[in-house]
Amino acid sequence: MTRIAVMVIHGLGMRKDGYADKLIACLHKELDKVMVLPGASKQMLDIEPVYWADVFEEREEALFQQLVSSPGLNFQALRRFVIHYLADAVAYQPVENQGHNYDAVHRTLNQAMHTLSQRNGPEAPLCVVAHSLGAVIASNFFYDLQYPSSRIPEVVDVNSALERGDTLTNFYSFGTTLPLWSLRYHDFSCPIQVPSSHVNQYYAGLEGEWVNFYDRDDILGYPLRPIDPAYEKAVKEDIEVNSGGVAMSWNPLSHGGYFSNRNMNRRIAQGLARTWTWINRS
Repeated sequence: MTRIAVMVIHGLGMRKDGYADKLIACLHKELDKVMVLPGASKQMLDIEPVYWADVFEEREEALFQQLVSSPGLNFQALRRFVIHYLADAVAYQPVENQGHNYDAVHRTLNQAMHTLSQRNGPEAPLCVVAHSLGAVIASNFFYDLQYPSSRIPEVVDVNSALERGDTLTNFYSFGTTLPLWSLRYHDFSCPIQVPSSHVNQYYAGLEGEWVNFYDRDDILGYPLRPIDPAYEKAVKEDIEVNSGGVAMSWNPLSHGGYFSNRNMNRRIAQGLARTWTWINRS
């Protein structure tokens, strides 16, 4: 029986180990319901969360102390939010020919994929679940793998199809700021391919999908299909959800509420169930 390797990528701001616990628990619960078999999800999925925030965390905290805490500026909680949230997006971008931050963040994905490959085999199907800036990071990461040019992606084991991105089958983005990045380019008509163009070499006839989730109250989350005709073709669905509980679902704080959203996790579970069933059909 072949398991699906699932990589979870967090978004903007300070995150700690365990940030994906709610999502993992909800996803397992919904997949068990979809398969109508309690405990089935444990045998179907191997989930590895990525934690990339520590690439910037120490410097962002030092900046907060220097610019906000020591001078005693007002609105310190809000300023901390701005520094840790917006600084992630600024610091991640490559500077001229120096991409050390960009590459350092991507190395956390490389290591997660290496771990998944070792646990599940080099040809295991790969699913990516990414929030906010994490979806931008995932898009850039797989773009570099699929369209290598002057930037040569780092791969821990080049003999692993999974680590090369060749077995990418499903991509689920939510609360993503990716449309804002379209402003950086004159032409934003080349999205990543989901599933990868190489998937048929390993799972002939498998239909993967890229599905995006957004909340109309989330000021950092947007639909993807309207960006460009190429994205309309690449992204199967933009699905509106009501993210967050009673305290958050009606306001911009809903950006942090996707992880435990039942409707989103149910739709992801349905997609993973179809993929797993196809792969293990014989």
